[in-house]
Amino acid sequence: MNPYSHALPPRLPAADRAREVRGMSEPPNIPPGVNPDRSSVARVYGHLIGGKDAYGIDLGVVEQIQDVLPDAAAAARENRNFMIRMCRFLAFNEGVRQYIDCGSGLPTTENVHQVVQRADPDAKVVYVDYDPVVITHCRALLGGNDNIECLQADFFDPLSILDDSMVQQHLNWNEPIAVLFLLALHHHTGDRGVPAAVTKEFIDRLPSGSYLAITHLLDPHDGSEDDATVRALLDTLDKSRMDNVTARTAAEIKDLFHGLDLVPPGPGREGEITLVGDWWPDGPLLGEPTVARRIVACGIARKPWCDTKVARDE
Repeated sequence: MNPYSHALPPRLPAADRAREVRGMSEPPNIPPGVNPDRSSVARVYGHLIGGKDAYGIDLGVVEQIQDVLPDAAAAARENRNFMIRMCRFLAFNEGVRQYIDCGSGLPTTENVHQVVQRADPDAKVVYVDYDPVVITHCRALLGGNDNIECLQADFFDPLSILDDSMVQQHLNWNEPIAVLFLLALHHHTGDRGVPAAVTKEFIDRLPSGSYLAITHLLDPHDGSEDDATVRALLDTLDKSRMDNVTARTAAEIKDLFHGLDLVPPGPGREGEITLVGDWWPDGPLLGEPTVARRIVACGIARKPWCDTKVARDE
């Protein structure tokens, strides 16, 4: 049973659904820059992991997604749990103290800064999102923390982040930085080479010893049940009022790292692209994962230290 099904609007005929969700739970004053006729990726994802900031149009998209992927909320939570484990690894094991979270989404429980600042209260985070509602919430909820900054920018224009004066001043560009693209890069549906160009720009500009982490909708490309589900999901999103999504094979996701060595996803394993729930899980994986848990993949890789710089623990 979907634990969030109680929050969905009553089921309506398809012809009436768009009219119903248009005005269902819109705020009395829609923030500047928000299109009330378009659903927000951040609000839909936030709702799937238990957030309360979705508008009526977003709830309609959630219902459409759950028509083809009933346990979509489980996939969203798997992605969030990966983020927590990955940030623990970076902060506690690798000593990374600086983070750029691209496509951060609405603040909720266990955000990046909450995980990494347990290792070091002075760890710095820049949250990046193009959605003005996300940035408004970010600044309102996190403004009391001097080590956190929120930037409204489009990460598909990497220079809008890398050359931003606040980002340049907030972070120390002589020390490692972790850049996170969690369920983010698959929201580009034009030229399939753009996401790789984005990650290349970041990799080239990041200090040595920095990390790149990616989660992405997986294209099984094998004619399986999972493959059919991904096709149905892509078709549903293409017809919805939310930004489209593109799936990639494991090999294509690996290409986004441009040859960086991937961190092994478990003991005794080679570095590889794997399912988010399979990357250093907190406990044993009992039973077979559902389809929703089998179609989100991840990887994390480190930019090598320059020959002239010695790693802090080497």
